[in-house]
Amino acid sequence: MLAQPFIAVENCKEEIRYYQKVFGGEVVILRQQGDTVLNADLLVEGTTIKFADIQAAKPLMKGDYVRVFLKIEEEEAFRRIYGEFAQSGTVHTEMYEAPFNGLLAIVNDRNGVCWVLSYYR
Repeated sequence: MLAQPFIAVENCKEEIRYYQKVFGGEVVILRQQGDTVLNADLLVEGTTIKFADIQAAKPLMKGDYVRVFLKIEEEEAFRRIYGEFAQSGTVHTEMYEAPFNGLLAIVNDRNGVCWVLSYYR
């Protein structure tokens, strides 16, 4: 069994590039209609994050009460990702030293997706 984040966004074509800027990786367009990207994957370090335009996914509300837990392998990457999301989103829990000997933060990105960012030393 494999679980993958599935994120619905407005203007998938633009937003997939935003997430690529934050995480790096390779964008794979799966389905489009004219200039509108309906489904795309972002392949990052052996992980696939799936995206759909709201035209395709039809979410009930922005964010849909889903939190994505992201275990980040390097502290520098953790700080960079946190900074990108904090700059354009909403910080719920500031970055802090967690009891598991690492860093933790909870932040919504500019699309309302809630990310639980973690880094284990």
